[in-house]
Amino acid sequence: MKKKLLKLSACFLTLFVFLSSVTAHAATFNIGFDTNCEAIELVNLDTDTIVYEKNPDKRREPASTTKIMTFIIASEQIKDLDGTKITVTKQVVDKLLGTGSSLSGIKEGDQLTALQLLNCMLVPSGNDAALVLADYVGKGDVDSFVDRMNQKAKALGCTGTHFANPHGLHDENHYTTARDLYKITKYAMSLPHFTEITSQTRYTYKPAGGPDAGKSRTLSTTNYLIDRNALGGQYYYRYARGIKTGHHDQSGYCLVSSATAEGYTYLCVALGAPDVTASGKEIKTRGEMLDTAALFRWAFRNLELKSVLNTGDSVGEVKLKDAWNKDKLLLVAEKNYSAMLPSNVSASSIIVTKHIPDTISAPVKKGQVIGTATLSYANQPLTTINLVASESVERSELLHSANTVKSIFTSTWFIVVAIIIVLLVIIYIILALIYNRKKKNLRRVKKYRNM
Repeated sequence: MKKKLLKLSACFLTLFVFLSSVTAHAATFNIGFDTNCEAIELVNLDTDTIVYEKNPDKRREPASTTKIMTFIIASEQIKDLDGTKITVTKQVVDKLLGTGSSLSGIKEGDQLTALQLLNCMLVPSGNDAALVLADYVGKGDVDSFVDRMNQKAKALGCTGTHFANPHGLHDENHYTTARDLYKITKYAMSLPHFTEITSQTRYTYKPAGGPDAGKSRTLSTTNYLIDRNALGGQYYYRYARGIKTGHHDQSGYCLVSSATAEGYTYLCVALGAPDVTASGKEIKTRGEMLDTAALFRWAFRNLELKSVLNTGDSVGEVKLKDAWNKDKLLLVAEKNYSAMLPSNVSASSIIVTKHIPDTISAPVKKGQVIGTATLSYANQPLTTINLVASESVERSELLHSANTVKSIFTSTWFIVVAIIIVLLVIIYIILALIYNRKKKNLRRVKKYRNM
């Protein structure tokens, strides 16, 4: 039953991603408390609205949250995840010796399916599984796999991301941003298996081949936000769903997670929580877990989806030319629009800034885009919508002809030419007068001489 629900959730998220834009609209609200992480992006997935962000474009090492992109590349390059069997080699396992890596416990000689390796990579955050997948997809060249990661990041619109490995170990050339990691995760959520895998607290499997073939192994999640049994449940948040943890000395603690409650779904990227040791105790406070849970609680308690505009709502009007007995055209919203707003804020608080031409000319078709309107709240843009004609209007040929003539006679070039012509006429008249006067004086001189 649980697996069916997870698959249904994955299907919903897949549909959502394809129906929504990749770029989130900013509507950052005041959360009223301090956070531990260096960079945060909290997004309402129902409306693709960023409701809180902190240093969203600051470059940070993502540590093991890198494996979200590793999942994307591996799952898209390996067509049959459940049927493809991969053998773990000594060469690949030895690459991680002495690195202090988080491991899933896979062994040299193990034969695992690609799907099993994806589980080993994401649930216990196995660097070994990530490297095996990268080596397999890259045909022995891990760097070529990493190249694919960077190409995919660019294709997803990431502008502050560069990967140097498939697992997230420290590298000065390995970085991302909270905003970019949101884009990467949102895309990953649209792929088969991702949401199902990352929502697990335990994963049990049997190697398909090798020395331990048929022997059961169980792995536990590193995400205490979804595991009520970890550390006495001190970080457990009942509405959380996945997704991926990360940590090393340079990155600090990182967490990408989603939560669903009250009909809303949020995605939170929290990067760079410091290692904080409680006073007098050897207990570290996991700031990324605390931040994420606090932000989810704040969002669910304080924000609501409110209808701002409905299709056909009047948004303004524009002057109309060439139409009989009609000099203005009503403009309406092209589509419905709803926004995440504080519960105590009315939809009427949304500011509508129109961008429409001074005039338009008939004919006009109903539904024709005439201009746009930017909706904003607290001086922050929410979205831009199209404004369309509320009705069709035919053109009056008589008025069109009259307006054409009028436009010609009132145009700048016509006025300039007319002024030039008038000046030339005046000059001609003056010259003619001067000439006639001289001619008349010349006649008088001749007449005087003849006398």
